[in-house]
Amino acid sequence: MSGDGQRLVQDLLDQLDLEPLEQRLFRGSSRDIGGKSVFGGQVAGQAMVAATRTVDPSQQAHSMHGYFLRPGDMQAAIVYEVDNIRDGKSFATRRVQAIQHGRPIFSMLASFHIEESGYTHQMTMPDVVGPEELASHDELRHAWVGELDRVPDSLKEAVGREIAIDMRPVEPWNLLAPDKRAPAQYVWFRAKDAVPKDQAVHRAVLTYASDFNLLTTSQMPHGVSFFTPGMQMASIDHALWFHGDLEVDDWLLYCMDSPGAQDSRGLSRGLIFARDGRLVASVAQEGLIRQRD
Repeated sequence: MSGDGQRLVQDLLDQLDLEPLEQRLFRGSSRDIGGKSVFGGQVAGQAMVAATRTVDPSQQAHSMHGYFLRPGDMQAAIVYEVDNIRDGKSFATRRVQAIQHGRPIFSMLASFHIEESGYTHQMTMPDVVGPEELASHDELRHAWVGELDRVPDSLKEAVGREIAIDMRPVEPWNLLAPDKRAPAQYVWFRAKDAVPKDQAVHRAVLTYASDFNLLTTSQMPHGVSFFTPGMQMASIDHALWFHGDLEVDDWLLYCMDSPGAQDSRGLSRGLIFARDGRLVASVAQEGLIRQRD
């Protein structure tokens, strides 16, 4: 992979490598990836790291449920406070508060579990075009900007921001000129460079990446996007379940749909499959999709 990819992934890993301040107290920094506030996936990923550092290494995260309470300030540090809710023989539970300026911006419960044998079943991975045959989201964004006659500098900057995750949609949806279509999409994704062989790190990076494209799915039937004038978008909550070990630096298929939207809120769901067809994670999220005058 490219040198830029290596730099971007290392920067993401540095973000997730929180600074310990005291027992069950950590501090993290933010990066501007083109939004108006801290990216929700970053806060969720850092909260997952904070929780993971307080449990036994034999236990891996199997689920998290989080609420985004306030927009994050990209210029200020985020403090993560972890409460030890329960330590059992096979399960452990942690509550994490992400705090800025003395107030919580994100609250999460995470559960950890030892590896056990048991009944196994899963849905079948959809048969779609492979990632090698698809254009990357970076390439698509630059092409979309080039198709516009006049583009504000602020929009160019927002669209041009590069991130550590390579995303390749099976049927691209132009966020700058959105059409109306059924609320479902498939996106291949992976880290742009190798990630250390630590399952806890891979699950933290997946937590980060799982926030991309999900809320967008609920906007597809309405032909609007984050860039539509007057559109106010924000993740309200986020739930993630891990079904097994995964490698986030190998291709994963994110299968998303939106069963409904109402009262300026859209519900989106996702299944994440490894390249070999294993279901490795499931996601659900409700988000604000408010159209202002």
